[in-house]
Amino acid sequence: MAIFSVYVVNKAGGLIYQLDHYAPRADTEKTFSFPLDLVLRPHDERVVVAFGQRDGIRGIKFVVLADPRQAGIDALLRKIYEIYSDFALKNPFYSLEMPIRCELFDQNLKLALEVAEKAGPFGPGS
Repeated sequence: MAIFSVYVVNKAGGLIYQLDHYAPRADTEKTFSFPLDLVLRPHDERVVVAFGQRDGIRGIKFVVLADPRQAGIDALLRKIYEIYSDFALKNPFYSLEMPIRCELFDQNLKLALEVAEKAGPFGPGS
C-alpha cells in the first residue's frame, strides 16, 4: 500500500504544506481554489483522495492522496491533525494561515506515514 502525498490547505485556499511521500511520481501542477473543486482522474485505479476537517480548526483542510487499498485513512487524518496541533500550532514562531516550516512537524508526519503504510490503521492510543 502507498500514501503518495499530504497537503494542508488554509481557509483561504492557499497551500500551506505539501509532502510528496512517494517519490516516483510524475510532476503535475497543484492549484487550489476555495472551495476546493478537485477533479481527479485515477491512474490505474490507484489514487484516492481523503479530505479531513476537524472542528477545532475551522477552514484548515488535510488532504491525503493514497492507494485505495490503504487501510486507516480516517485514522491517519486524525493523526495528522494531532501532529499539526502538537508541532505547528504550539510552535511560538508559527502564525496561522502561514506556510508550515517546522522540522518536528516534518519528522513526525513522515514517521506517521511510515507507520500507516506498514501497520495499516492507527489504534486508539497512538
